[in-house]
Amino acid sequence: MPYRIDLFSIFILLGIVQAMFLSLFFFSKENRKHKENVFHGIMLLAMAGCIIEIYLMYTGYIVKCLYLVDFSEPLSFVIGPAFYLLVVNLEENKFKKIDYLHFVFPVIYLILEIPFLIQSNDYKFNSWISSFHINLPYREVHLTYEPRMFWVTDHHTEMALANLTIYAALGLYVVYKSFRAKGESFLKPIDTAYKKMQAVVFNMVTAALVILTVKFFNVDDTGDHVFAAYISITVYLTSFSIIRRSVFFKQATQDQQKYKSSSLAPEIMEATRKKLVSIMNDTKPFLNNNFSLPDLADRIGVSVHHLSQVINEGLHKNFSEMVAEYRVEEAKQILKKNPHLKIEEVAEQVGYLSKSSFNTAFKKITGKTPSDFRAG
Repeated sequence: MPYRIDLFSIFILLGIVQAMFLSLFFFSKENRKHKENVFHGIMLLAMAGCIIEIYLMYTGYIVKCLYLVDFSEPLSFVIGPAFYLLVVNLEENKFKKIDYLHFVFPVIYLILEIPFLIQSNDYKFNSWISSFHINLPYREVHLTYEPRMFWVTDHHTEMALANLTIYAALGLYVVYKSFRAKGESFLKPIDTAYKKMQAVVFNMVTAALVILTVKFFNVDDTGDHVFAAYISITVYLTSFSIIRRSVFFKQATQDQQKYKSSSLAPEIMEATRKKLVSIMNDTKPFLNNNFSLPDLADRIGVSVHHLSQVINEGLHKNFSEMVAEYRVEEAKQILKKNPHLKIEEVAEQVGYLSKSSFNTAFKKITGKTPSDFRAG
């Protein structure tokens, strides 16, 4: 039989590649220091595994690797917990080892699926065509036991949808409480972490709704390529969001000569400076380690170029120096009020990813190390 290569298959294949690339990005040394990135990477890998199988089934290439039939079923139970733990760690930034218990069920399901996974290629061929090519003839197979002997593995679709629905609901509840407690608008969040939370929730919930809709109208797996394509879209949107926030495309140079021809009026510069100081003192966005000049420009409602000019000419320092001063000042208060906290913990609380960077900035501004400041 001919292989099926069409727009759906190409779209899904590109989504697989993009999801795997993004997972490597989230698992990089610098990013995996934050557990929300780890769980985001896990969620993307699980999605990639699921849509790899759909791609093979849909195109017919599964006949070249029949041993992969239904290999992704346990991975479908990873997506929900990973999404929930991603949201929890975005909101609280606290990870406990007990959280790994959320991934116990996928392991149990994998064990229960072993009787099916070790079946012959002929049996798996029959399993494939029963959903995707019902008009093809079945191969002769002699069974000594029922491969789907367990109720759980025999009702995978229902179990997977229930799992996804439960964790999506739990994640939404966490998001609702967090946005309400912080007074953030879900439609127009200001904080970077809440923007990320909004994007993740939107992608996950809409993907879940598409899956539920497709499964409702397709009892078998004949419509799986539709939600595989939509999951690919959510992966593309995640990539776009990361690129859009990247300072690689937005970072402004700090050269004073750049602003000589600027038309920024003195009264506008002063108003922007006051708003800048107000935001930095009231909401303290610098405590987020992902805080950047483009983020601050979005909050104030000005261009990156103009904000850079205000910081340089209005405060007589560059963006990095300004952020360091705010973080060190905040750290001084924490060091005085919380003598039991480790220096590493203080550094993390004020937005530094490493103790060494924190020590360097602290000593440059105060003339003392954090430990000396606390002792003296």
